[in-house]
Amino acid sequence: MSDVFPDLDRIDLKILQVLQADGRISNLKLAEAVALSPTAVLARVQRLTREGYILGYEARLDPVKLGAGMLVFVEVLLDRTTPNVFEAFKAAVQVQPQILECHMVAGGFDYLLKTRAADMHAYRDFAGTVLWQLPGVRETRTYAVMEEVKSTTRLAL
Repeated sequence: MSDVFPDLDRIDLKILQVLQADGRISNLKLAEAVALSPTAVLARVQRLTREGYILGYEARLDPVKLGAGMLVFVEVLLDRTTPNVFEAFKAAVQVQPQILECHMVAGGFDYLLKTRAADMHAYRDFAGTVLWQLPGVRETRTYAVMEEVKSTTRLAL
């Protein structure tokens, strides 16, 4: 077992590392990569999934080619910080496809949003018709990304 991850041994960690790099790897190739039989690897992957270490698999898409090349982060300050305002805001955010991530944060504002749009005109339209209409929004600060220096979902194991 690992000191850092007591419920995972080195083979579990290697499986997770390989799957983070290539979620479509065949079970046979994964077994070769971690030096176990395909049956043993399949059982471990099923256990890691069942125990919630593996949340799912998805394709990474090119946002530029799909008309969402502009990445924008938005600080959101709510007018009130009451449970019902938080719940209404969170529910409204869930149904907006342009909002990729929403994080409640500590500090000078309440939420940090990660959004994508085709360009500044499309973002301005989104801000006016969606963002500023979200429940409880008092103030926003927008940060348009000029260059994505690093973007990953891989966790350090």
